[in-house]
Amino acid sequence: QVQLVESGGGLVQPGGSLRLSCTASGGSIYVVSSMGWYRQAPGKQRELVARINRDGRTDYLDSVKGRYAITRENRKNTVYLQMNSLRPEDTAIYYCNAVGVTRTMGGFDEWGQGTQVTVSS
Repeated sequence: QVQLVESGGGLVQPGGSLRLSCTASGGSIYVVSSMGWYRQAPGKQRELVARINRDGRTDYLDSVKGRYAITRENRKNTVYLQMNSLRPEDTAIYYCNAVGVTRTMGGFDEWGQGTQVTVSS
């Protein structure tokens, strides 16, 4: 079974930066076609923050454009989210998502356990 392991969340002051990382492993991964980050704040629905395809095409939530940058290392099945100029409204649990194909069990669409990002003075 494919598993995602996230790291990099924490507490930061407004205007600060954090970098999240997420690695997909296991399940005889053949290819990870798309990786992304979502977030969910208390009382709100989960929303897409940023996504990157294997060919490098990206998509961002409007409110993070110019502040966040998503990148990936295909060989390591790892995705990163550099978050700059953080605001209190960025506070949420951030979840990694990966979509792809395994050699043995067909397609997958997996989520990480979530990492807390808190922006507060």
